[in-house]
Amino acid sequence: MKENRCPWAYGASPFYVPYHDEEWGVPVHDDRKQFEFLTLESAQAGLSWATILNRREGYRKAFAGFNPAKVARFDARKIAALLKDPGIIRNRLKVAAAVNNARLFLEVQKEFGTFSKYIWAFVGGKPKVNRWARLSQLPATSKESDALSADLKRRGFKFVGSTIVYAHMQATGLVNDHLVSCFRHKACGKTRA
Repeated sequence: MKENRCPWAYGASPFYVPYHDEEWGVPVHDDRKQFEFLTLESAQAGLSWATILNRREGYRKAFAGFNPAKVARFDARKIAALLKDPGIIRNRLKVAAAVNNARLFLEVQKEFGTFSKYIWAFVGGKPKVNRWARLSQLPATSKESDALSADLKRRGFKFVGSTIVYAHMQATGLVNDHLVSCFRHKACGKTRA
């Protein structure tokens, strides 16, 4: 029997279906995974998600397995080397933002104990489960993403506009935006914090 998925899962990347079925909308409480999605969503700004998914393994190698403590120590020489790496988006501002964000990510961990504890507070500690029937109903931002974006910017994070932050919230399950007709809607709804 064929599973009913969100229509976007049949997009331009062979990684879309497994990403949709196994990751998108699943609540993430692991800080390294939060940093991974923060880095990838920031890199996506102005590009398609397929472009990023197709380079995800390149990002994993280039950014030390998404270990924020290691990325925070990247210096100018390392950043220059990354700008020659065809496995990632070679945009100077985005690469520098990933290093900047890693340093600030560590500061948030110090302040809150974990980045996860910090970010989940913006949705009251449990996923916001929406009940959309059509893709056209999905918003690009929310009051929660507006608030989180503003707070991240205040802390000095880069490439964290409300649209990017909302995509991060969808990816890490702070928001369940699977369509109600999608087999993952109910499954992600059961994985509450």
